[in-house]
Amino acid sequence: MRRDEAILENLRLDDFTKYKFLSAIEHSPAGDYACFAVHEADMEDNGYKSHLWIYDVQKQSVFQLTALGRESSFTWLSPEEILFSSTRSPKDQERQSKGEELTIFYKIGIHGGEAREAFRIPRRVRKIKPLGEDRYLLTCTYNPKRPDLSSLSEEAKEAELKKYAAEKDYEVLEEIPYWSNGQGFTSGNRSRLFLYDSQTGSLEALTGEKMQVEGFELNADKTKAVLICSEYSGMMPLINSLYLADLETKQVTKLTPAEDFAYHSAHFITDQELLCRGSARERFGLNENARFYLVRLDGSKELLTPDFDRSAYNSVGSDCRYGGGGGQHLDGEFLYFVTTEGESSYLNRIDKTGSIERISSEPGSIDSFSVRNGEILFVALRELKLQELYSLTGDKEEQLTTFNSWVNKERKLSEPEALSFEISPGITCEGWVLKPADFAEGRTYPAILNIHGGPKTVYGTVFFHEMQYWASQGYFVMFCNPRGSDGKGNEFADIRGKYGTIDYQDLMQFTDLVLDAYPAIDPNRLGVTGGSYGGFMTNWIIGHTDRFKAAASQRSISNWVSMGYTTDIGYFFAPDQVGATPWSDHEKLWQHSPLKYADRVNTPTLFIHSDEDYRCWLPEALQMFTALKYHGVESRLCMFRGENHELSRSGKPKHRVRRLEEITAWFDRFLKE
Repeated sequence: MRRDEAILENLRLDDFTKYKFLSAIEHSPAGDYACFAVHEADMEDNGYKSHLWIYDVQKQSVFQLTALGRESSFTWLSPEEILFSSTRSPKDQERQSKGEELTIFYKIGIHGGEAREAFRIPRRVRKIKPLGEDRYLLTCTYNPKRPDLSSLSEEAKEAELKKYAAEKDYEVLEEIPYWSNGQGFTSGNRSRLFLYDSQTGSLEALTGEKMQVEGFELNADKTKAVLICSEYSGMMPLINSLYLADLETKQVTKLTPAEDFAYHSAHFITDQELLCRGSARERFGLNENARFYLVRLDGSKELLTPDFDRSAYNSVGSDCRYGGGGGQHLDGEFLYFVTTEGESSYLNRIDKTGSIERISSEPGSIDSFSVRNGEILFVALRELKLQELYSLTGDKEEQLTTFNSWVNKERKLSEPEALSFEISPGITCEGWVLKPADFAEGRTYPAILNIHGGPKTVYGTVFFHEMQYWASQGYFVMFCNPRGSDGKGNEFADIRGKYGTIDYQDLMQFTDLVLDAYPAIDPNRLGVTGGSYGGFMTNWIIGHTDRFKAAASQRSISNWVSMGYTTDIGYFFAPDQVGATPWSDHEKLWQHSPLKYADRVNTPTLFIHSDEDYRCWLPEALQMFTALKYHGVESRLCMFRGENHELSRSGKPKHRVRRLEEITAWFDRFLKE
């Protein structure tokens, strides 16, 4: 149906504060209901409110279950009862603010009534699964240097917390990585597996102090768990192993030998066999697409999918999500998972023979899904719609909610127009253009090239708030998936040792293509921006061409030497992606560093960075900003306190508004007549 353009308004910068973000859909044990979280910005508290909602499968209706605004992480206890964690009491909030590790769980029936406290665990719980009979298997953050307060009196507890508070004046680092984006300093921290009995309050550790439990899954009768673990001191390894936890004997045994291999997931496909995904990174390094294996409980391993060359996760970019809930789900004889192919993500399933079937066909992004008895529910971005809940029956999708339908009814949106070019015979680079929302023939307009992060992610045709906003402000917006992007297999994604070369060529060729196809774009009013890898490429571009009259570099990399030895992933990411260390080939690192070319820059550049971004640390922006100022280039740096690498996607709402204001004002200043 064609929308009545006369009643539509241009998208507003702060419209995202009214969007609803959906996450973590999960069926009840019987499959009659499903629970999911709905998040929205809270401008007053400069944060986000999260509530649990229920979908009634039989009635095909939804209703809100919780109302306090702090409920997002949950698990089903029974067909009609949910367990969720929340900090509701101001006293408990104060205890946590003083440094006490505490996770409080509540129970609530889905047909009404107040939530009631179920139990509290004196640790920060990461994942919890009920085993029945008041027993739970869970992972908690553990650090042997933190005081154990669980058995202390209130007076003794206060004394220990005071000691701990005094120690916060110091940070002792003994291993790498020593911090993690979004988590702060983490030296000594481990995710440790525990058994908890809510009747007795007993919390029993099943894994050692040095063992990092990356994930666990239960077998059908909940008597065993498969763990993906690594054990280390000094430096976190990039490899791991499978372990089996017997929950009756409480014994944990290693299933797979120490080898140069990394498991990404593991599920019981039968009681004696595991369907796993992993990679030896033999040809393509860190970004190599993992394949599926059958691992038996005797430790033997069989490769099921030798020709599988897709990422088994969703890498379609958008700035309109909050919360998680992706991953894989076991249902009967099938393991369901998402792949990114081209510019979209799709739902697939695999059985123990390695036979893979794609079961969704619509383009867009599948952000979260659940499967129970073959019934599929998922949260998705479709066309220019924001997230909604959908069902999938056969190959037919049905939209079940209308949380965000007002956007399409009330706002002018620009449809992405596809453009592609051939890189080599049979290999294409896909891209898109958004026209200004009020486009008129005979006028000329400025344009912004937007570069995605990763680099192994993709742009698609789904809703992207910042790009739609720029279109509403009179800009053409162009974006593409150059080499290095996901969706086309290992060879296309592999730019190790080539950063700033073939990817730069693709971006410039795409820009030329857009200018040829859209004569309404003024070639003298081009801007460029991007975040993370896109920030790296922005820094690189301004040192290699003056065709862009303004740039906005976000959460960027400017120097591979400093990035490699200050950031949370740098010590393994930089050597893998550039192919050198300062000791093996310092010149190669410098050759691929935008900072080397900063003396050539003439483009006015805005830098956006967060002071707690440990993925691409603040010095990356400071170095480039200083270099531009030193060489007399007009530049500005806006630093956001208390934010990390996720500023544009899940940062505090007021900060997200200020970020987009800064970027838009910068482009307006240099690109608009």
